[in-house]
Amino acid sequence: MTTDIPAPATSDAERYVEVQRSEDFTRLRKTLRGFIFPMTVAFFLWYALYVILSAYARGFMDTKVVGHINVALVFGLLQFVSTFVIAWLYSRFASRQVDPIADKIAHELREKGDAA
Repeated sequence: MTTDIPAPATSDAERYVEVQRSEDFTRLRKTLRGFIFPMTVAFFLWYALYVILSAYARGFMDTKVVGHINVALVFGLLQFVSTFVIAWLYSRFASRQVDPIADKIAHELREKGDAA
């Protein structure tokens, strides 16, 4: 007695490998890296500056700006501002440059899946 056991889903794996090797996927990764790496480096340098100044330039960081608000507090708050600005910039970047490529890849992958 023979039973029809479906073959392992190697076709799915093959399709994903094919997508990974595609020109569109390569372009997607390059586009993402072109934004993410520079922004990450910039943010870490900005944060390192804040930490280093807090540790070694206490006189400067203790300088009063307005009332009891000093440079250290302003720099600390700017860390939050820069985080939100980077998130906002990434959102705009992704919707304009990343999402169209990712949508195209997903659409082609679905079409190939329906054809199989």
